[in-house]
Amino acid sequence: MNRRSMILGASAMAAVATNARPVCALGSRALTYSEAEAFVWRPLDASGGVSELVRAATLGANSHNTQPWRFMVSAQEITIGADFSRRCAAVDPDDHHLFASLGCAVENMVEAAVLLGFKVEARYEHTSQDRVTISIDRSPPSRSELADAITKRQNTRAEYDGRDVSAADLNTIGTAGTLDGVECLLVTERRRMDAILDYVVQGNTAQMRDQAFMAELIAWIRFDDNMAVESLDGLSARSSGNPSLPAWIARRLLPFVMTEKGENDKYAKHIRSSAGIAVFAAASDDRAGWIAAGRAYQRFALQATVLGIRHAFLNQPVEVPSLRPQFASYMGIGDRRPDLVVRFGRGPTLPRSLRRPIQAVIDQP
Repeated sequence: MNRRSMILGASAMAAVATNARPVCALGSRALTYSEAEAFVWRPLDASGGVSELVRAATLGANSHNTQPWRFMVSAQEITIGADFSRRCAAVDPDDHHLFASLGCAVENMVEAAVLLGFKVEARYEHTSQDRVTISIDRSPPSRSELADAITKRQNTRAEYDGRDVSAADLNTIGTAGTLDGVECLLVTERRRMDAILDYVVQGNTAQMRDQAFMAELIAWIRFDDNMAVESLDGLSARSSGNPSLPAWIARRLLPFVMTEKGENDKYAKHIRSSAGIAVFAAASDDRAGWIAAGRAYQRFALQATVLGIRHAFLNQPVEVPSLRPQFASYMGIGDRRPDLVVRFGRGPTLPRSLRRPIQAVIDQP
């Protein structure tokens, strides 16, 4: 990865190429996590032009917050492709989550366009790299609830309050998640949610016993604020509801606090405090289908955010290959692949994960 340095001025952040890792600073003072979060997730600005479309894309959900995307930008189009240097070979060996992450970025651009004064059209291009091209035309800007939600959405890994979501709201988020041939199945019966919990526990247990999976996961954890603000990627302790600790201390404590039983108990509490679970299944099990699943999830997530509904991934049943067909059978989707699993409900917010600046993800034509 190209290492960069980021300086935040009074109203803008400029990226400059250095030999250091990405570092946020305000003058001579390093940014706090809260300051970096506030800048990364600032409201979209219609004066930002095409660059602001790219920034909106980078706020999409993505696996392990690896931000595995590259952009090519011109006045007429934006092309988004995979950054395979950021793939997660252990948890995502076929790059399913990577391409679903691209779909999340694409949907954010599509939704942001209305607010930013663009008319856009996304088309998938099956090439050796597989990419999505967004054609761009100018259009009068207008307000959009989904566009406004882009800078408010988060994957909230916390206990929720157990309250039901109304039938009207369930219909709204379910409709939002049904996009481009992707089916969004909503499960709110406690008996069926407990059955899905069993799959989550089986998957989590298998993953925690997999040394390669655990090594990869730990490599992407940012244990303290300095690590998170320096790298601007990965899974920060803050965004998981955990305290910021010096990395050398956190690594020593990890075997005692991240245990198989403790994690399984945590997922049980998370699911039982949720109002329901959404499962996304695309029509095809290929990169085009995976991108479509990511787009559908992202639109679901934005609509849920508008309604004040929190959500978080529970992807263990689709990440463990031996469980995936069993889970598909339970969900009644035949030979289709269950792409993404998400719990939802009412609950608190947590600090949001950080993002690299757009200068770090744009390739020159």
